[in-house]
Formats: sequence, structure tokens, C-alpha cells
Amino acid sequence: MTTEGLRLSTGPQPLRTAMELVSSMRFAISLLTVICIASIIGTVLKQHEPVNNYVNQFGPFWADVFLSARLNAVYSAWWFLLILAFLVTSTSLCIARNAPKILTDLKAYKENVREQALLAFHHRAEAQLGETAEAASQRIGQTLAKRGWKVRLQKRDAGWMVAAKAGGINKMGYLAAHSAIVLVCLGGLLDGDLIVRAQMLLGDKSPYKGGGMIADVPNQHRLPSNNPTFRGNLLVAEGTQSSTAILNQSDGVLLQELPFSIELKKFIVEHYSTGMPKLFASEIVIHDRETGQQVPARVEVNHPARWRGIDIYQSSFDDGGSAVKLKAVPLDGRGKPFVVEGAIGGNTQLTRGQSADADKMTLEYTGLRVINVENFGGGSASGADARAVDLRSSIDSRLGAANKTVTKKELRNVGPSIMYKLRDAAGQAREFHNYMLPVDFGDGQAVFLLGMRDKPDEQFRFLRLPADENGRMDGFLRMRAALADPEQRAEAVRRYSVMVTDPARPELAKQLGASTGRAMDLFAGAAGSKSPGGLGAVSEFIDANVPEAERPRAGEMLLRILNGALFELVQMSREKAGLKPLPRDEKTQAFMTQAVLALSDATAYPAPMAFQLEDFKQVQASVFQVTRSPGHYIVYLGCALLIAGVFGMLYVRERRLWVWLADGEGGAGGAKARMALSTNRRTLDADREFAHLQEGLLGVKT
Repeated sequence: MTTEGLRLSTGPQPLRTAMELVSSMRFAISLLTVICIASIIGTVLKQHEPVNNYVNQFGPFWADVFLSARLNAVYSAWWFLLILAFLVTSTSLCIARNAPKILTDLKAYKENVREQALLAFHHRAEAQLGETAEAASQRIGQTLAKRGWKVRLQKRDAGWMVAAKAGGINKMGYLAAHSAIVLVCLGGLLDGDLIVRAQMLLGDKSPYKGGGMIADVPNQHRLPSNNPTFRGNLLVAEGTQSSTAILNQSDGVLLQELPFSIELKKFIVEHYSTGMPKLFASEIVIHDRETGQQVPARVEVNHPARWRGIDIYQSSFDDGGSAVKLKAVPLDGRGKPFVVEGAIGGNTQLTRGQSADADKMTLEYTGLRVINVENFGGGSASGADARAVDLRSSIDSRLGAANKTVTKKELRNVGPSIMYKLRDAAGQAREFHNYMLPVDFGDGQAVFLLGMRDKPDEQFRFLRLPADENGRMDGFLRMRAALADPEQRAEAVRRYSVMVTDPARPELAKQLGASTGRAMDLFAGAAGSKSPGGLGAVSEFIDANVPEAERPRAGEMLLRILNGALFELVQMSREKAGLKPLPRDEKTQAFMTQAVLALSDATAYPAPMAFQLEDFKQVQASVFQVTRSPGHYIVYLGCALLIAGVFGMLYVRERRLWVWLADGEGGAGGAKARMALSTNRRTLDADREFAHLQEGLLGVKT
């Protein structure tokens, strides 16, 4: 065995050099290394993702590099398929070059070896036997045959040569392992995109780049149902059926027609306590187009269904167009709440105002999450204080099962949430994520979480609106609307000034009213400040008009009178709505503290309104992966050969044994024996085996 390739004796020198390189073992090993590296890239980098995902994750420059090198579709890239083809060719030439020599060597017993050559072997022995050479050769041959050796006897003029061999599977393992590489690569080529690309190149098929209904896609973008190999995705909502799979391409999609349709009766999903799904299952009915047969089946992860040579795998799940009812709540204090209804995946056109230049937006319903499990566990005590260190519990928390964590988890389902986008007339969109129910973080005041982000790769930033005594957002919205009304602000200032000043000194009430009115106007964003309002506007006013040494005291005073006036504003809004006034207790104080913070943060909210989930009717959908992969049988055969070949090469030793037997001079006395053992690996097992053979065949103990 050498690493050199097949050398041609004729032909041009470039051709002979190329043939030697391609058929060499070093070339095959290099190609196998490149394929391993490419497979690592294909495992780490998500494949067949939308282009925007790569741009958001890696940036425009590297996204272009990845797309140009087809790293987003490594296993169907032209260079990967070309490397596979060269690897098949190189390995096949290696097999063709070495197989004849291996087979010839397996058939040969090498009984023509000279008796003097036996002295050159590492394992050798000599002995004087008490029987003739012919009788000894028959005995030794039969003994070796019983021990599993293949034996051949040769009669010579000067004596008998016994040639035996064992462990020929070692060389067959070489052929099996190399043949396995060829079979696995051929199976990969067959089940890859090679046939689909051939149809695109020769069959006038092209990827579809547009949108619309599947039924409207022209035939040049559809593959026939008898396509020998494909791998596509099929989305089916509950109560519907589909028979067209989608094959994602780098520049569009191809539609694969199936010989049957899949109807989804029910989608089942079970969750762990962490909120992660632990079971995906789909109850389906397969409708055969040719026979009209209806076959019920259940598809789970790692438990596919099979029909007409096509495997149906449970890939993931999605929303099948759930109906949602949203309530629009104005966060700028203008307008009135209204209700919109739609379905996930759809959109609704919104217009604010009656003029020609009125604000126009598109509400896009992007997702519905029925279960949201969050961790409300607190942190652990600091080790800075020796009294807080429990060494035993600290060690126990880090030993044992791998799922232990230092901090305790308190997992809680906080209820459903809605995700949507608001797209303006220019096409710019922001994404929002709002929870349906108020969430209590343990401080006694439940809040509604309204999340938003400008880019998909950013984390959501949440606005926390306090829930009222009824667990609704109405109390805060009444307060926000009253703050936006100048008349109600003025009345709240008047009531607060009268309540906290001495009636005998009206001039103090007038001065306090002026200061309170200024603070309220600043907070409401109605005092000509550069800030849109909130606590930032109050801070800006203090920095511009109060000396630095007096700013802490002035800030404390303004916040005190601002909180007092806002409390009167809340009481007025409740009085106007026909509700009882809030009591002056800790619960009201917690509501007011969060309300002031929410009013301040709402000035930075990028939309004039938020949409709260009022009701929904969930419709699940299953995403199936449908594959026709005849090459997997070839791959299975290749894997079996690879296992057999590796075991044959690593765990089976090839051994050859020669015993030369020569009678004494004149035929008198016993035969003189000379024995030698050859093995492809010198191990302790070889030493022990030779000792056993020496004792069993020659009667010599070592």
C-alpha cells in the first residue's frame, strides 16, 4: 500500500500527472478533510434561512460573502457537489488500483518461500521432531486447519513446506471501508439537489421569486410528482389539507407536487415546566390521489409516516391563521379606544384623521403565543459577607446532575401575547410584543407589558403600564387622557393648591398653583420644552433655571407637588367615570408610583397607540418535511460496510505461518522443523499466539 496514485505509461505528461494526483490516497484524504470542514460550517451556520436573517446577524458585508460562497446552502452548493464527485472518482481509482493486488494476495499462500528466508522473521523457532517430515506436515496441517487457518502443503525434494494464513478479513476491511466512502458519497449526491438542479438546467425549470397563491404559480416552477428525489417543507393548518411542498432555493422556491394530500386533523404539543416544547405530534389523514384511499396516521418527531415511498417528518409547528381581536388603546391621550379583528398572517389598514395627509399605517398580525413561561426566581446571596456563605449548600449546588443551577428558578406562565408590526406609508415597520394579562413581579403592583423594537436582531424594550383594581388598563388610560386635557390639568392644579394651603392665605395658593401648573405642563409636554414631556422635561427645566446647589431641593419639591397634582387628576378621572375615589393606602401609592413612571416612559413610545389582545381563537398548523430519498438505502449499505471495514482493519490481524520440515540424512531419525510467523502488527497478542503455536505444533515450550 502506498499513497501514490495510478501511473499511466502512455499519454501526455499533464494527463499522467493529473491521473496520478486524482487516484492518489493523499488527494482523497485532502478532499475528505475539506468535506469535513464544510460539514462543520453547514452545522454551525443555519441553512436555507431568509437573506434578511443573515444580514441582521452578520451584517451586509459578511452576508454577501456567505451568500456568494453558498455557505447558506452548503450541502447543495456547486463546489460541495463537485468535491463529492472528485472524492468518489479518487476513491474509486484507489480501489481499482489496489483491489487486484489485494485479491491476488488473498488467494496466495506464498508456499514457495525459501527455507533460509524463515531465519529473517522476528517470530521464528526450530525443533527436532520424532516423526518423519511427511507425517509431521500432515499433523501440523490438520492442527492448523482445526484452529481456523487455511493450509497448503508443498512437497519438495528436500522436505515439506507447510504454508498457512489467517485474518484475510483485514485486507477486505480496506476494500469495504473505501467502498463505503464511495457509496455514502453516491447516496449523498443522489439525495441532494443534484437531480433537482439537473431538471432546472435541462428541464426548463426555474425558481419562483414572486408571491401570491400556490395555485397561481406557473408550471415552469413546479416539479412533477414522480420526481425521483426531493426534500421540501409542507405547512398544513388544522382542518385543511395540502399536496404541494416547497423546496427552498437561494434565489426563490420550487413547488413539488405530491401524489397525495395531507389533511391535518389535530396538532398536539406538550411543554416542559420551562415552557419548551417536549412533544410535537400531528394526527393526519393521507388522501391518495390515484386510488382515493384515506389513510389515518400519526406523525411525531423521529417517528415519521411513509406513503408511496415518501417519508413525512414532523419538522416544527406554526400558526395556522388564528383569529385575534385587538383593542387599540391611545397612549398619547388623544382619541378613543377601538377594536380591530384579523388573523395571524393578515393585516388591517389604519387611518388617523380625516384630511388628505392623515396618518396611514398598516397593522400586520405576525404571531400569537398562547404560553409564555418566564423565570421569576431571585438571585443568590453574595459571598462578600462571610455570614451569608453556606459552604455545604454551595458545593452541593454545583455537584450532581448537570441541570443544577446556582440560582433557584421560579417558572410561571404569564399568559398569551400578541406580536404585530406597524408599518407606515413609507414602508418602515416596527415590531411590537404585548402581553394580554398583567404580570406581577412581586412588588405588589401588576403591570401590562408592551414591548417594541426597531430591528429584528434587537431585544424588546418594554413599557410597563400599571393595572387598576380590576386588573385592567382602564385606570391608567383615564389618567393619560386627563393629563392631555388642559382643562382637567388646570382643575387638578386648583384642587391640589386649595387642599394643601391655608385658606386664610390665598396668595400662597396662587403661588403654589403657578408652580404646580408649570410642573404639570412640563410633565404633559405642553410647556414648549424640547423634551416631549415626562420626567425628562422636568429635569431639563430644573437644569436650565435653578442653580446647581439648589437643584436637589428644587427637584424634590417639584416631584412632590407633581405627584400630589397627579393624584388629584386620577381622582377627577374616576369621579368623571362614576367610580369611587382611590383610598390613600400602600396599594394606591404603588399604583401611583408606577403610573408616574409609565406616563413618563410613554412619551418615548414610538406609536400613538398600542394594541391589547382581547380575545383569540387559536388555529395550529404543522410544518412537515416530506422527502423521497432512494439514496438512503445506499447510504445504509455504505455505513454497514464502513463499520465492517473499520472493525476488519483495526481488530483483525493478518497472519501467515510457514513450517519447513526436512528429514535427517539418509532418512534416519526424526524431521528437523523450522517455523516462522509473519503478522501485519507486532503486538503482545502476536507473541502469545506464536508461543502457543510453537508449543502445539513443535512441542517446544517457551
